[in-house]
Amino acid sequence: MTVTREDVQRAATRIAGRVRRTPVLQVSPTLTLKLELLQHVGSFKPRGAFNRLLSAKEQGLLTGQGVVAASGGNAGLAAAYAARELGVPARIFVPVNAPAPKVARLRTLDADVVQVGNEYAEAYEAAAVACEESGALLVHAFDQPEVVAGQGTIGLELLEDLDDFDTVLVAVGGGGLIAGISTAIGDRAKVVAVEPELAPTLARTLAAGERVDVQVGGLAADSLGARRLGELAFEAVKANSVRSVLVDEDAIVAARNELWHEYHLAVEHGAAVSYAALLSGAYQPVDGERVVAVICGANTDPSTLG
Repeated sequence: MTVTREDVQRAATRIAGRVRRTPVLQVSPTLTLKLELLQHVGSFKPRGAFNRLLSAKEQGLLTGQGVVAASGGNAGLAAAYAARELGVPARIFVPVNAPAPKVARLRTLDADVVQVGNEYAEAYEAAAVACEESGALLVHAFDQPEVVAGQGTIGLELLEDLDDFDTVLVAVGGGGLIAGISTAIGDRAKVVAVEPELAPTLARTLAAGERVDVQVGGLAADSLGARRLGELAFEAVKANSVRSVLVDEDAIVAARNELWHEYHLAVEHGAAVSYAALLSGAYQPVDGERVVAVICGANTDPSTLG
């Protein structure tokens, strides 16, 4: 099971007009931020959700039973938003410790919200059971071909909107985002994964040479807290020689605060990790290296910004 660049290009055509083409912000001659936090419902996730639902609709698989999804928050928001836009119901399973702003936002999107378990994996198990019982369409947070292809459209936008760049820094949880972006641009630029030290799912997988379960926690666990890397992500990072760098909690907090104070970007902790890699030195560009940091989510409580 693989996703190709052609799949990403088809996704771009399919979701055109459904998602925002997010801007880039050049903050220095060698650093650009891709502002995916400005996407519908505050994260990159609607790209994959719309591609999944619209592809299913083309095949006659999107019925009145609607969709079921499990998420720490952002994937659920995306599935609920896409379902509402397409006129079908959504039932979203989230951990009991999911951030209150995300849960509240889900309810404003008319989703049936079920809180269960302490981690994404537990919410997913409950969602899979509900999907099997109801016949609803399952929208996976990160490990479905249509979802990965949709997320990869960010990479196509970078190729079209920037004259040239050398490296893209991408936050990783379950890996749908990095799978899509590396598939779209892996033959044209280096793609580097960034993970919290307390949720090193990809790093442990690369070290083991196979997908393994990882204990996850920390400030960014609500969005980057997948215990096991997706199968599609594992194949994509191997094919595109992606490596992982780790950032600690202090670096994530510092990056999040700097994004607010310097650029007035209110981002969630998981979205700050790509910038944290640069700020902390976890990733050190060579002289003249042109870097893009994907800033992927804004679903946070602004009162927590320092």
